[in-house]
Parts: sequence; structure tokens; C-alpha cells
Amino acid sequence: MTSAEGSQTRSPAPVTDAWLVVPLYNEGQVVRGVIEEALRVFPLIVAVDDGSQDDSAAQAQAGGAVVVRHPLNLGQGAALQTGITYVLERTDGRYVVTFDADGQHSVQDAAAMVQAARQEDLAFVLGSRFLGNASPVGWLKRLVLKTAALAASRTTGMHLTDAHNGLRVIRRDAAAQLDLRQNRMAHASEIIRQLGAMRLPWREFPVHIAYTDYSRAKGQSLWNSVNILVDLLFS
Repeated sequence: MTSAEGSQTRSPAPVTDAWLVVPLYNEGQVVRGVIEEALRVFPLIVAVDDGSQDDSAAQAQAGGAVVVRHPLNLGQGAALQTGITYVLERTDGRYVVTFDADGQHSVQDAAAMVQAARQEDLAFVLGSRFLGNASPVGWLKRLVLKTAALAASRTTGMHLTDAHNGLRVIRRDAAAQLDLRQNRMAHASEIIRQLGAMRLPWREFPVHIAYTDYSRAKGQSLWNSVNILVDLLFS
């Protein structure tokens, strides 16, 4: 098994002080497998079904996650805020880990990021697909994401290489200060802005994004990337 930093590692020990928050929208085809794999390391998972029209909620529950449901589709930002609020109000978890439902993220990366947060007393750790062994990103999307990272660095004062990676570890005190109002894809830049304003210790961490055929079909389109870039530049 390969860690995010390219070294060979054994399967990480169970992470019992962190909750995985998995926003979920029409992922019934894959989410059960994603949850079942994640449970081997993260026994605490809340999936927020954001008004799916398929059996995503049932599949996530069958996989072993706690499931919270939105009656209507409100967007990933709203789903993340609901999951974060669940962890803060219903649990004593020390960390929140935001984790995609489509199988793009690595459980090993997430566990390593929590370990880094503990060891370095970090308030948040942001995944970057452009550090270490970079993930295979197409040139146009790479250009958009790199530009977005530069814009986010300018507006927040943080040196970022990847401002729109959904794999994040957020310590409880930082999570309690988040107030996500952007319900659609602009939530990604909103999270960065709010975290940056806290002036708490943080770092990026190299992660691998698995671009499967499924995730390419379901994932963020180039137009969404452009929309995020526009949001960063003009907000």
C-alpha cells in the first residue's frame, strides 16, 4: 500500500477521534463500497444525503454510515455544513474529515492527514493533488486549478497549491467557526476564505486523486472549475 508521500506503509490503525463527513448526491452506484472501505480505518462516518433521486441513502446506511438526509438538493456546501453541524452537536469527535462519495479520495491519505494534524497541532490540513506524486490532471483543468490556487493565495494570504481539493481535515475548534452559506460549488472557495481568516496553524498535504471513469463522469466539470475561478477573482 502506498501512502500520500510515496512511501510503502501498512494499513493505518483505526482513527477513532475523527468523523468522516461524506456529502452524497446520486452516488448509489458506488457509495456503499466507498463507505465499507473507509470504515476499515474510520469507524465514525456520517453521510449527508443531499436529496438524492436514487438509493444513495439506503446504500450508505447499508455500508455502515450514519445517514442524515436533506429533503431537497441544496448542494455540496449545504451538505458539508449539515455534516459538520452533526459532528459538533451530536459527537465529541476532535476532527472532521471531508471526504467525497465517488471514490476519488484515499482513506490512507485521510488517516495520514489526521496524524499530521495531531503530531503538528494543526487546526486544519488541506489535501493537495499537486504536491508529491501529482495526480493525473488534464492540462486545462490543471491550469484552472492552479490559477484558482494563486487567486486564493492572494485573497487569503495562504500559500496554496490546490484550493479546491475536497479532502480536508479540520479540528473541532476550527470547524465550529465555519458557517458555509454557499450551497453550490462556490463553497470550496468559501471554506478556504473562512479557514484562512482564522489565522490558525495549518498545512497542505500531498494526496492522490483517483480519476476513475465513474468519477470523471460524476465529478466536477470544467465549467464548475471556471465558476469557482470567477468566484475567487471577483468576490
